[in-house]
Amino acid sequence: QVQLVESGGGLVQPGGSLRLSCAASGSIDSIYNMGWYRQAPGKQRELVATLTRNDNTNYADSVKGRFTISRGNAKSTVYLQMNTLKPEDTAVYYCNARSVLPEGGYWGQGTQVTVSS
Repeated sequence: QVQLVESGGGLVQPGGSLRLSCAASGSIDSIYNMGWYRQAPGKQRELVATLTRNDNTNYADSVKGRFTISRGNAKSTVYLQMNTLKPEDTAVYYCNARSVLPEGGYWGQGTQVTVSS
């Protein structure tokens, strides 16, 4: 079992920055991938960034060059640094941890990010 808790969301103006945090607990040794997803109102949940156990990263084209996923000194913590935020980045952001089971991994409850002037 893995528990995930996101934090760091909020309201920010276009061009601003936020850093999201995801704290994992439980059977963290079973995790092989972690990632951030987001879901805007009326849209499907989409992949934002992933981080493997070996620290390989992948990003959605829409955030490449602006967002950075990283692991904290405590290996159970993952961050998403979001710079040059745009209104279209507005969404609920979810942390995800992948293990062998369950199929879709574990999910946090999400943190709201709103980019508006």
